[in-house]
Amino acid sequence: MKTRHLTIAIAALALFVSAGVSADGIYKWVDEDGNVHYEDRPSGADSEEQLQFSYNRTDPSAVQKRVQARQESSAALREARNEAAADERTETENRAAAEAKVAKCKEYRANMKTMLESPRLYRLDDAGERVYLDDAAREQARQKAEKLINENCNG
Repeated sequence: MKTRHLTIAIAALALFVSAGVSADGIYKWVDEDGNVHYEDRPSGADSEEQLQFSYNRTDPSAVQKRVQARQESSAALREARNEAAADERTETENRAAAEAKVAKCKEYRANMKTMLESPRLYRLDDAGERVYLDDAAREQARQKAEKLINENCNG
């Protein structure tokens, strides 16, 4: 407990002492060799002059407004980039879907051509054996192919 009080007392003393230490001004002087010196205490040189500085305190609300504006600008830019990337992804996906639809259309039209030109059609059963289609199954397969062509090739 004593260590804690001692630490607080030392910190308070250091703060109090450092508050009193501040330069009264900046002094500029030139030595015999022509070198320019800047110091926080008078040197007593003949060429010494005290520099006067003036400053305006920084307005915290103005700083906060600038920081807020910069953050909003960055957020808007980030959002715009994200939207552009999303639009590009959507466009790419739409293009890929359109290309896939064209490819499916070609496949369905080729299947339809095969059905119309071939005298005998077959499908493979679970064992990998050919099962030839009768007239009713051929008509059903043709109707299904027409439906797929209508869905994928028109519009």
